[in-house]
Amino acid sequence: MTEQTIAEIGEFELIGQIAHRVPLPPQVSVGPGDDAAVFLTNGSVVTSVDMMVEGVDFRRDWSSPQDVGHKAVAINLSDLEAMGATPVGMVIAFGAPADLPVSWVRGFMTGVNEEAEAAGVALLGGDLSSARDITVTVTVFGGLDGRSPVLRSTARIGDQVCLCGRLGWASAGLEALGRGFRSPRAAVDAHRRPLIPHGQGRIASLAGATAMIDISDGLIADLGHVAKASGVGIQIDPNLLVVDEPVATVARATNSDPLRHVLAGGEDYALVATFPVGIVPEFWRVIGQVVAPDPEEGPAVSVHGRSLDDLDGWTHFRR
Repeated sequence: MTEQTIAEIGEFELIGQIAHRVPLPPQVSVGPGDDAAVFLTNGSVVTSVDMMVEGVDFRRDWSSPQDVGHKAVAINLSDLEAMGATPVGMVIAFGAPADLPVSWVRGFMTGVNEEAEAAGVALLGGDLSSARDITVTVTVFGGLDGRSPVLRSTARIGDQVCLCGRLGWASAGLEALGRGFRSPRAAVDAHRRPLIPHGQGRIASLAGATAMIDISDGLIADLGHVAKASGVGIQIDPNLLVVDEPVATVARATNSDPLRHVLAGGEDYALVATFPVGIVPEFWRVIGQVVAPDPEEGPAVSVHGRSLDDLDGWTHFRR
């Protein structure tokens, strides 16, 4: 017996199956099913959007539909965390080929709902369309509860650079999958479902973070955005970085440098922020400092004793 496809079930029946599973928090007065959603926030609204395309951001032979659902939500919520915001809601645009099994969409929505529940965010609505490849676009909304957003451009000379989350795991997992391995499982799972430090962006903001960013393209690349936007230098102490065992295992198996995964590997979605000296919130750790920019190099990131020539991180459209 063949699986029912989304073409056979039809757009509106599929929407109905998705929407009826969505719980709504009290601040949402109108959810899926109308022309637009309505929700309340306290103060400014923060929003971000991200897209995932099959074959570019995920592969169906590597990731389950639940994995893709988790990741699609997590990578967007990470941007709200980086602003110090509290997530409220999201909308999802989903495109897929007509022969995609309905069971794939149901699995995807299971992942979406599980990640949303972990973050306390509601699905407010979205759109469905036919597409050659599975394409998922998530737009998230959050509030600041009267606080100012934490920007990339406000790091100050003398600040500590602190990290919350793990580095190198997703990169190591991608390396393993690319070589035909399915282990170490922890690293492979980190590529499939990034572990977002939910709520830590708000905690950092309340603690007095001066600047913040999430690590999507690699520690060096993303801290480089902070350095340039703030007009400062950032020094990372490699002795303060942790190479976790799953990363070390992949490095040994592939005869590669584990620190390269930590410094340049993307898609872990850890948070890195600058704080005044003496402020280090729980679950955060110091990894460097903000310094005056080098007179010749200008605002940039440096790592003691390490060349950065091969550590520029991920960039779309580059071959």
